[in-house]
Amino acid sequence: MTARPPAPGPPAAAVAPGAPIRPLTALRFFAALWVVVYDYWPNLGAGPAPALLARGYLGVELFFVLSGFILCHVYLPGFAAGRFRYGAFLQARLARIYPLHLATLAGVGAMGLAALAAGRGIDPNILSLPALAANLLLVHAWGFAPVAGWNHPSWSISAEWFAYLAFPAFAWAAVRLAGRPWTAVCGAASLLVLLYGLFPALAGFPLTQATIAWGALRIVPCFALGCALHLAGRKGAVQGRTAGLGAAFFGAAVLVAGQVSAPDAVIVLMFGGLILSLALIRSSADPSVASHVFVYLGEISYSIYMLCIPWQLFFTNAWSRMDSGSKAHMPLIVWICFLIAIIPLSALTHRWIEQPARALLRRPLAPPPALRQAWLSRNAAE
Repeated sequence: MTARPPAPGPPAAAVAPGAPIRPLTALRFFAALWVVVYDYWPNLGAGPAPALLARGYLGVELFFVLSGFILCHVYLPGFAAGRFRYGAFLQARLARIYPLHLATLAGVGAMGLAALAAGRGIDPNILSLPALAANLLLVHAWGFAPVAGWNHPSWSISAEWFAYLAFPAFAWAAVRLAGRPWTAVCGAASLLVLLYGLFPALAGFPLTQATIAWGALRIVPCFALGCALHLAGRKGAVQGRTAGLGAAFFGAAVLVAGQVSAPDAVIVLMFGGLILSLALIRSSADPSVASHVFVYLGEISYSIYMLCIPWQLFFTNAWSRMDSGSKAHMPLIVWICFLIAIIPLSALTHRWIEQPARALLRRPLAPPPALRQAWLSRNAAE
């Protein structure tokens, strides 16, 4: 009598809770590069950007969906088990985003003051004092900044901070929908489509163009979609080869949709499919999606994004003075050097600003030694 094979168990999730997801880290680089090329294209003077590059502003939406997915991946198990500490969470997130935000804001301020001292004209909004407080408090995407000043891309960091503060609400909803992941995905997708459809009628411009006005709202549907997709991934919705084929399909679909000018909502929903597929590829060492080079570039992607405009301001002004040429008509070889140079510059800021500041600010809060000693002595006396 032959032994019967054991019954197959339930599918296991492709990614262990909290473990780094290398393909998604690599994806962050491509999101940042998309934004950078979108911002730098006008300096080439080559006419209108190709349709796909002209949608580079959607790289921010890709970051927002990734943020919801990754934060749920890291923190949702602890939240469900009652181990989530809101203060520690905010401390970690602030340590992640604030030091470089402050450094780039100071850098833009220094360049602006230097230009004024040299007698060169600048956009008065760059050094807007009324917008400074909102920028320092990370609320300049909440409607509190009168103009888009200082390091303008940081509006999205303000939007991220809004999502961090609201994370317990997102996590609470995710925990209650954990057993119905596709209900969560459909609900988040419906919210996204609804907001993208209604917002232009109310504000006069698409939600994907919101920055200091309604930027905090812009992150909400994307972040919710990322949280919902995490639930689907945790249930092992697709795995192995299927996930690899899904990543190839959705990656190609994003490229085609961007080139044929598909609606923003369609492309953002495709981002969701791409993120879920990449997260569930079992072989995270696959060189096509998670090579050491692309993972490292993903790790410095925040620096790439935050240095994008300061470097553009510095280089284009320096070039116009050296060559007496136009900032908007760079030779191709100069433009390529301008674009590529942001990578080593970002590696430096990641190494010398992001990493040490993050380690310093994430240290557990402790009372001063003298106060601690007095407290211990008092307890010993009692």
